[in-house]
Amino acid sequence: MHLPREYVGYMAREMMKRLSDKGLIQYEQPEYVHEVISQVMLDELSVEDRLNDEVRKILEQHGDQMKQYGATYEEAFKAVKHQLVRDRKVIL
Repeated sequence: MHLPREYVGYMAREMMKRLSDKGLIQYEQPEYVHEVISQVMLDELSVEDRLNDEVRKILEQHGDQMKQYGATYEEAFKAVKHQLVRDRKVIL
């Protein structure tokens, strides 16, 4: 994730404020709503981090094959990541 957690909290508060000002949402427990929105935003922003971790694990398991075929780590990383993104229909 490329954004600090504090900034995500700020974005969640601003989103709540703007939606509320336009009459699009109403809430009785602002702290709870803020927490839920912040968590959803953090989850979405960390998708790529989790995907990168999974790619690293896959490459660790197939290190010998990479050497055998002469693939560099960077090439293999990009290829595996691209395949996972395509298979899972993830938007990064």
